[in-house]
Amino acid sequence: MPASRDNDDRPLAPGLYLVATPIGNLEDITLRALRVLRQADRIACEDTRQTQKLLNHFEIRTPTVSYHMHNEGSRTEELIAELKNGARIAIVSDAGTPGIADPGGQIVAAALASGVDVFPIPGANAAISGLIASGLNTERFTFHGFLPAKAGQRKTALDDLVRGDVTHVFYEAPHRILDTLADIEGVFGPNQHIVIARELTKMHEEFLRGTVADLRSQLSARASIRGEIVLMLAPTTIESTSEDKKNTLAAEVSAMMKSEGISEMDALKRIARERGIGKSEAYRELQREQNKLR
Repeated sequence: MPASRDNDDRPLAPGLYLVATPIGNLEDITLRALRVLRQADRIACEDTRQTQKLLNHFEIRTPTVSYHMHNEGSRTEELIAELKNGARIAIVSDAGTPGIADPGGQIVAAALASGVDVFPIPGANAAISGLIASGLNTERFTFHGFLPAKAGQRKTALDDLVRGDVTHVFYEAPHRILDTLADIEGVFGPNQHIVIARELTKMHEEFLRGTVADLRSQLSARASIRGEIVLMLAPTTIESTSEDKKNTLAAEVSAMMKSEGISEMDALKRIARERGIGKSEAYRELQREQNKLR
């Protein structure tokens, strides 16, 4: 049966509401989200100006207050005080789901610690939207948020990715995407398959699928790269060669330390990547081999 307009008149229970909002297409707002935004006492917004456009479109007149990374601490205290007194407060980000690479986590933890009910109001999310249309494995995936902006830290984060039957999902800024693709190519090779989802749900929505070398070349040829980006890849496990299997990990580490003048940990990290195993697993194997020699 179609939903009755009477549902809009149901009283909203006191508590904190995490309301997902559209990431580009206003049709992605849910009926439940609209009801919560209309009936809340206040809407805490990452950017009140951005949220006001959404509220004006749906003729919602609920008062707003800013809640962003620069005032999250002080504003959390203020909002928790109101929630303890029975207020109904909605949290929204500029787009998508609060708390996912956006403010929201701090006030959720504070609300739960204070005995305040927290209600998730599901809706649009760029990471999930990109993943389900990527063609990559959706049974096992890890969302990492944004990669580090600094090249050295970004390479380390990529080095540490688990290989095998798991998809890794990132957000990336358009002005950094070419540098990130260069790092992916350096760590996993030019033939690493990746998927880039850009401007999801918007007029110029685009999916690029192919090797990192090809997509890097395509994007480099563009005059500019715009829009929010979801980057996805599933690094494959590197098969050890017969020569690798003959050598113990300890012997390989020792040889690399001598030939390249690097530390034991740096050698271990590189060999772990070449073998397609995690650093922790490699470290445990090295310790076992070293203990046998004692």
